[in-house]
Amino acid sequence: MSDEVSVESLLEEARLTASMPPPQERLRLREAAGLTRAQVAAAVGVARGTVQNWESGASTPVPPGRLPYLRLLRGLAEIHPAPAAHGDPVEALFAPSSPPVPTAPVPVPPVPAAFAGLETLRGPDGLAIEGDPGPCVRCGVETTYQSTDGRPLHSGALCQPATTPPAPAPAVSAPAPAPVAAAPVPVSPVPARVPTRPQRRTKSAERAQADLLEVIRDAVREEAERAGGDEEAAAVALEKRAVPDVMDLFAETRAGSRYEYTAYPTLPDILHKPTKKRPDEIWEARPRFRNPDYSMRAAQADIKVTALDTNAAYLSSMKCWLPIGRLEHTTGADGVNPKRSGVHLITPAPWTHPDLPDPIGDRDEPGALWVTDATLRLLLRLSGPKHGLTEAPEIHESWTSGATENFLDALRKLLAAAREEALTTQDALLETYVKSMYSKFVSTMGESDTNRKIYRPDWMHIVRAQAHANLWSKAYKAHQGGLGIVAMLGTDELHVTGDPWTVFTQGRALSQMKVKYSDAKASGEYMVGRVN
Repeated sequence: MSDEVSVESLLEEARLTASMPPPQERLRLREAAGLTRAQVAAAVGVARGTVQNWESGASTPVPPGRLPYLRLLRGLAEIHPAPAAHGDPVEALFAPSSPPVPTAPVPVPPVPAAFAGLETLRGPDGLAIEGDPGPCVRCGVETTYQSTDGRPLHSGALCQPATTPPAPAPAVSAPAPAPVAAAPVPVSPVPARVPTRPQRRTKSAERAQADLLEVIRDAVREEAERAGGDEEAAAVALEKRAVPDVMDLFAETRAGSRYEYTAYPTLPDILHKPTKKRPDEIWEARPRFRNPDYSMRAAQADIKVTALDTNAAYLSSMKCWLPIGRLEHTTGADGVNPKRSGVHLITPAPWTHPDLPDPIGDRDEPGALWVTDATLRLLLRLSGPKHGLTEAPEIHESWTSGATENFLDALRKLLAAAREEALTTQDALLETYVKSMYSKFVSTMGESDTNRKIYRPDWMHIVRAQAHANLWSKAYKAHQGGLGIVAMLGTDELHVTGDPWTVFTQGRALSQMKVKYSDAKASGEYMVGRVN
């Protein structure tokens, strides 16, 4: 009996699979029924990201979830038939398709010699790595993949330079009949403009973000209900689950992407801690700068200082260039490239501006040190013609790979949207939960016993260094706006003299600044010389 059931199941699956509805129809059926991807995933026994991939066409349904998914689609098609279908819409959707008519192969034009040697950038798993979208150097059509030298290139060179196909040779036929008066050619209506790929991708991203925002809200409601109205207990529970929850959200935002972040590349020794209590060799440039000039002025007159706080510094710094392949060793400046990222051994030039914090941070000893790509980009920018504040650092060696600025962007945008909602609705629990997720995500992506799902200490250092670089840029903006820089602490605290709101916008948004409150400075203001 079990064999008969198995055979029937296989036959049913074969009948349904023969004409699997296209991805857009799968999406239409689910939305017509008012179902979420999470509900469909739970019903068919797969992950929510798998359903998203099936609906976007990134992957094809496979066992064991394929048969229940096909049964669900067939049932939904009976309830919500396609509006433009002819005859029986369900049978039209699930009827076996006609065999394709064979066509003559189209000759492929030759690849120009300039592009013949290009290869696709691939990760350690052999899959092509996605980066910033741009026009393919071969065909000009936008692609998110790139070549090993950082230029946009379709994966596997699955395109050719655009050329005009040769006209077909005239066929030998019977003599032409006598000419007939031509009938008037009907004017075809102008077809509706088909959304471009980036537009479709944007709409899909918006739907995915809306689904994940609901997941975040559900977690807050669940812990608030479990705590019986005790907000403090609910906040503690949300903080405890922040790491596993943010990793689940990260996995969902990466659904359909080609690079698998759990395929850890081999890292050089400088990125490994020698012991649990000793750090690795990367300098993160988090200074405790205090301007000595203001302490001397305080002896003559009181100077009012305002302590400013950067909103969600780690969240903003998740927009940074991250290496996504195996780190490769180079010497000199060979590893420095706008499309590459990693860590570099440099000797920075002396910093000669006492009224501005050293961008490399406070150091006990001069000489060479390992810095991240974010720090090196800051130093190179400050040594360029626009700023001219220092000399370019000497680069001794580097460990870098192909990089993208968008790897964490979907997660960053999701958490930023949740944070904005928390501020708008004044939901303290939601704000606490979101803050715990992004801060712990950054702090545990290195060597951490708290988070075993990701091991990228290079990413952790780069994100933290980017937060410092962002803060330094704010200090420079304050200096250019006529404010005095009294102190710059960590990655989010800036103390200035003068009216800060002539330079910055006060508020809680990511692009704004707020007053730093503490027990010692309840108003965010203090006098130099009295409070240190």
